[in-house]
Amino acid sequence: MSQPPIRHSVRIIGIDPGLRRTGWGVIDSEGNRLSFVGCGSVEPPDTLPLAERLLAIHHGLAKVLAEFIPAEAAVEQTFVNKDGAATLKLGQARGVAMLAPAMAGLSVAEYAPNQVKKTVVGAGHADKTQIKMMLKILLPKANPRSADAADALAIAITHAHHRGASERLKAVGA
Repeated sequence: MSQPPIRHSVRIIGIDPGLRRTGWGVIDSEGNRLSFVGCGSVEPPDTLPLAERLLAIHHGLAKVLAEFIPAEAAVEQTFVNKDGAATLKLGQARGVAMLAPAMAGLSVAEYAPNQVKKTVVGAGHADKTQIKMMLKILLPKANPRSADAADALAIAITHAHHRGASERLKAVGA
């Protein structure tokens, strides 16, 4: 008679980078059971110069990381839009969103927006309303106040579902 494998809970932070609002969502994942821990957004004033906004995002994320102490992090990849300058600025916010958990010693996974939507909703072109509806099912205690916080929770859920596959790939050296 074999014993079931021992499963440990893993705390994951998902981050949805943005210059106006950087969403964050923290969940605990134990096997395929997910638990809501917290969510919110870092919102630097629009009046600040770019460098100070980036610094405010970093400080805000560092506070969240210190408070919730996640073991792993996941960040949404930047999608390229028609406005090159806006894409570049978003990329800078994304760099800060990756730097903060990396400085805390966490591994940082990246997921494309379509992969997040497909994982959470089942369709790669789902809208924000569909994501919020699925969050109510997957994390009933979650009540994100912004779309950015909801997206961050979806990113954390995506990592929870795909982290085992990436660990297996690392193990075989792929």
